[in-house]
Amino acid sequence: MPALAQREQQVAAFQVMHILGAAHALMAQGHDVIHLEVGEPDFPTPERVVAAAQTALSEGRTFYTPSTGIPDLQTALAASYQRRYGVQIAPERFILTPGASGALQVVLSLTLDANQTLLLPEPGYPCNRQIAALLNINTHCAPLPAHTGFSLTTDWLAEHWAADTRALLVASPANPTGKVLARNELDALHQWCATRDAHLIVDEIYQGLDYSGSRSHSILELSDDAWVINSFSKYYGMTGWRLGWCVVPEHAVDAANRLCQNLFLAPPTVSQYAALRALQPDMDAEYAERVAAFAERRDCLYAGLAELGFGLPNDGQGAFYLYADIRHTGLDALTFCERLLAEQYVAVTPGDDFGGENPSHFVRFAYTCEPERLRTALGRIAQFVSGL
Repeated sequence: MPALAQREQQVAAFQVMHILGAAHALMAQGHDVIHLEVGEPDFPTPERVVAAAQTALSEGRTFYTPSTGIPDLQTALAASYQRRYGVQIAPERFILTPGASGALQVVLSLTLDANQTLLLPEPGYPCNRQIAALLNINTHCAPLPAHTGFSLTTDWLAEHWAADTRALLVASPANPTGKVLARNELDALHQWCATRDAHLIVDEIYQGLDYSGSRSHSILELSDDAWVINSFSKYYGMTGWRLGWCVVPEHAVDAANRLCQNLFLAPPTVSQYAALRALQPDMDAEYAERVAAFAERRDCLYAGLAELGFGLPNDGQGAFYLYADIRHTGLDALTFCERLLAEQYVAVTPGDDFGGENPSHFVRFAYTCEPERLRTALGRIAQFVSGL
């Protein structure tokens, strides 16, 4: 039998999938498992968005669209950025893709050649380094210090930037830490990359899920040359619709179009018509209500974990995660997660998946369920910790 390609050996499995599989096995046995492990909002796709998809289906809108998306959706994205961030972006710069992972493939393919180096701050989303590896891009995964709240500063860049660094990929809000980069921090990253003729790529997938009390900022407010990756999954509650986008510089529009023609042919058609409805201004109030609900959940979980002695390097300003230090339990992350699930039926994610400094000291808690469920989970966690 012919051997598999060498590249598959570069792609590691996620420990969270092991936890998720065990959680589903327990549920099949009749146990009440509280899911704080998966990065998926529990809010369903809004009814008006679903209705728009049903209308598209009934009208026979099931054929291929242009490779980079339907023009009306690109125009709606441009209008959304104008409304939310005060920036004017040509609609053709919005490249619709099958999920944010598709957008990441496009951006990495257009910015780095094989064996060039991408700087990745960690802890971070593990697929970033895996997709880069499949493209034969070298990754320099460098740890952000927990004692600074996982801050990304120019001092950190000076320490980890190398002569062959070609691009920097950052996230705001970040997974798993919930860290949000302020406007001045984004500007510092932009200036750093600009003076070194390097690409700045910003993952804004959790954009809008911000509880810092100030308006979210996009890197596109500061730079026309930055590359943005985004998705309808998190803020818009459309995970299963598999639709993302990237914003590329003007000079890269044609190249992005050619790449999408060959990689994907076109984004999912019905999902695009659903997304077009999601972007209309009359939807803003519904999404604002969801953000307020996430903020309440964050406050509930943060207070409960702090009371139980978990270390919380930052307050989880955005996304829907808290990244907690578990060293006071005496357990490593994977053991903590496996035992908490087996003994108390609470599923959480070990930090090992996210890299960084001492990842086995950290666990990610996702506040993707109602406060009542979070309080029940905290009670079970308290019983577990007290029994160690």
